[in-house]
Parts: sequence; C-alpha cells; structure tokens
Amino acid sequence: MAEHVEHAQYADPAEPHPAYPVGLRLSGRRVVVLGGGQVAQRRLPALIAAGADIVLVSPSATPSVEAMAEAGEVRWERRRYREGDLADTWYALIATSDPAANRLASAEAERTRTWCVRSDDANAATAWTPATGRSEGVTVAVLTGRDPRRSAAVRDAIVEGLRDGTLAAPHHRERTPGVALVGGGPGDPDLITVRGRRLLAEADVVIADRLGPRDLLDELPPHVEVIDAAKIPYGRFMAQEAINNALIEHAKAGKAVVRLKGGDPFVFGRGMEEAQALAEHGIGCTVVPGISSSISVPGAAGISVTHRGVAHEFTVVSGHVAPDDPRSLVDWQALAKLRGTLVLMMAVDKIGAIAAALIAHGKDPATPLAMIQEGTTAAQRRVDATLATVAETVRTRDVRPPAVIVVGDVVTVGVGVAAPNRPE
Repeated sequence: MAEHVEHAQYADPAEPHPAYPVGLRLSGRRVVVLGGGQVAQRRLPALIAAGADIVLVSPSATPSVEAMAEAGEVRWERRRYREGDLADTWYALIATSDPAANRLASAEAERTRTWCVRSDDANAATAWTPATGRSEGVTVAVLTGRDPRRSAAVRDAIVEGLRDGTLAAPHHRERTPGVALVGGGPGDPDLITVRGRRLLAEADVVIADRLGPRDLLDELPPHVEVIDAAKIPYGRFMAQEAINNALIEHAKAGKAVVRLKGGDPFVFGRGMEEAQALAEHGIGCTVVPGISSSISVPGAAGISVTHRGVAHEFTVVSGHVAPDDPRSLVDWQALAKLRGTLVLMMAVDKIGAIAAALIAHGKDPATPLAMIQEGTTAAQRRVDATLATVAETVRTRDVRPPAVIVVGDVVTVGVGVAAPNRPE
C-alpha cells in the first residue's frame, strides 16, 4: 500500500475549526460525481486510480470525460441530478453549473451523511479536496484553508523536492542491495531524468563516467562515496571487468549503488554488460533510461535530425572503429546509399577515414555535416564542414572529443539561428 504524507494543514484565521485531514480508501465503494465539465475532468483520474465505483450524473460531458465513460472507467447517466442519487454513496463531488441542483444535492449529502465536495461553494461542503501530488509511492496532500493557489504551490514544492532529491526523505526500512544504471543525459545536469536524480540523492556509492553530468556530484551528501570509473585500479582486469567488480563488491556490501553514465546506459554505454555481470551474481539491477546525446546534442545545436521534408530517417553509428578495421560491424556501403541523417558517435578520431569510406561508396563529397563538441554544456561549440573537408577541418579547428557528428542536409536548416546551450 502506498505511503502517505497526510495533508499539511495551515490554520486560517477566519476558520476557527480547521479541516481534519484523512485519506479515503474508496476502492470498490460508490462515488457519485455530479457534472461532467472541467472540474470533473480534473478530479476523475484520481478517483479512478483509487479504484472507486464511480457514477457520473450529467446531461453532457467534456470529450475527455466522455472518453473515460467509453473506456468503462465510469458509469455515465446522461441526465440531471434528482433526489436519491446519493443513496448508499460514500463520497460525492458536486460540480454542476446549476446552483439550485448543487444546493439540493448538498442537502441530500448532509441528510445521508455522505462526505461531499462542492466546487461552487466550499463553505457549504462537508469535505475539501486538497492539492495532491505523488512521487514514488508517497502521496502529498495540502490544504491551506481558502487559498487553493498556495496549496498548489506548497504541494509542487514538496513533490519536486522528493523527486529531485533536494528534500531528504530516506526510506526507514531495510534495503535490498542493488545497483541502478542511471543514464545521466548529454552533460547538462538539468537534463538528467527526475528518477535518476532521486536515485543519486539516495545513493551510498556512485560510480561515475567522465561523460556523465559531473556537476551533480557536488550536490551529493558528504557520506556518499564517489568513484571515478576512469580511475579504478585495473590490475589484471580489463577496464570494464574492474567496473563490474566494483559494482558487485559495493552491492554485496549492502550499499545502494548508482552507476552514473553519460547519455543512455544502453546506447553505446555498455550498460547491458554491467547488467549481465550483476545478474550472474544475483544482484538486482534497475535501469533508468537517459536522454541520448545522439539526438539531444544536435537539438541543442539547432539541428533537427528528422526535419520535415528533408529526412525521413536517421541512423546512429558508433565511429570508434575505422571502416577498414576487421572488427567493424558497420555496413558503410549501405549507409552511403541512405538519404536520411547519419549521426556519428565517438567518431572524431576516425572521421577522416569514415568520410573517405562514405565518399568511396557513392556519398556526395559536398554533403554537409556539423560537429558539436561538449554538447549541452557551457563549453558547447559547433563546427561545420563537408565530407570532403572534414578531415582538414578537424585539424585546423582543433575539434576534440566528446563530439557528436551529424551528416546530412538537416544541418543546413536554420543555420545562423542561435540555439542556447541551456534553454531558459
């Protein structure tokens, strides 16, 4: 059952007796909603999630409410309120546009001792709806008397704090050892997912890649052990083996471990190898997807990899192995024939050979490309070239990894339009 943070209650000087906060368990119990307008549209999803047996009484409804009825989530009686509608009802929401009907229904609720919320007259209601939010099994419900905007503001602040870890709320229970493979996004710390940031805040140990959002590490509590994956002693192990062993060792010690990776764990991130190693030792693993730099970095530089009318597809390729290397798994001949966008990752050192291979297989040497270095960070820079000139451009403009290279006509769309590194 979900944990609940009950209603934060602020005394209203004009209200001598503040409302008593309580959580209603409505699963399988009859709830009547009068009115099918915007109020019902906002309130119904939570009642549906609570498992209530909902009867909607209204001659009309918004398209969204009608869709809920068509999906069988509520039973809709297309008529106006009439006496007796609240019989055997546990909870009622009165939200019609007819003041007389609202007063009659409210009077019936009082007689039948049915808790009743009124959207038109809170003072005449026997219950108030709090501003409610949820995060990881915690329900936050806030009442501030007659100030619903303040309720919503307090609710939002608490939920946001729980989600991003800035509000400390540790789990006071025995934890199951495990590892979270967290995709940190392309580099800007604001682009990590909400879940990833929360898991970081709850971690005992963080094993971080150099391409992860490093700024987030400074926000961690002092007790968190931060390990730079690039500096793990390898000894007789290969680098990845050493990282796997570190994950296993700390998880078996009962620690909450976060493996913080750049981009997405499974997009050229070797996350599956780490997940497999953990599984072999019976260690639970949670995968938190991240924003892949293959699309986010071009976007931050003002490039849409699938701009309408220019590209109907985009292909993401690892360029860490040269085209003539026998270890290469890439069909460069097939790629050269594609008309869409080609996104090259880890390809700065090999871009000359890659460009030559594409041209040799029929790609136009004048095909434009853009190299975005340190994408989404304060150091972001974009350098444009063509397949024919890129090798020389990398040398003369001193382009260095990490950089994402975009090949195709999409790079010429919107050239000259400033794209901020961190959109406000």
